[in-house]
Amino acid sequence: MTEGDRAPAFSLKADDGTTVTLKSLAGKNVVLFFYPRDDTPGCTKEACGFRDALPRFEGIDAVVLGVSPDSLESHRKFKQKYDLPFPLLVDEGHRLADELGVWKQKSMYGLKFMGIERTTVIIDRKGRIARIFPKVKVPGHVEEVEKAVRELS
Repeated sequence: MTEGDRAPAFSLKADDGTTVTLKSLAGKNVVLFFYPRDDTPGCTKEACGFRDALPRFEGIDAVVLGVSPDSLESHRKFKQKYDLPFPLLVDEGHRLADELGVWKQKSMYGLKFMGIERTTVIIDRKGRIARIFPKVKVPGHVEEVEKAVRELS
């Protein structure tokens, strides 16, 4: 997927048991931040950054959604522990991550494995991929995403 492409239609369970679909978000800007794992240092900093900035995103008619392959129960604990006010979506089987190209081979301590590459995707009101932020570095990222969403308005 590249910027300008139609976003893939998705249907994922949220931490509250509801199902979130791209169709249900039509007419809104959508910020999908893909993160590797609940309750790890970098993922927690990123999620808390979006939490703290959420009123600004709501002010520009943007929906923020966290996405990882973690289980519903893991998402619920993570959300409760850090008081995250936005849905965390379960991408079990990493289907959406695959479609968007964020499920990649990674390496840690010389070991290679497959996993989420921290990436944020902005989907515009028309359902097109407006921006892709690959290999996210957490400091300053939320502000960068907010600026990009404001430019869509």
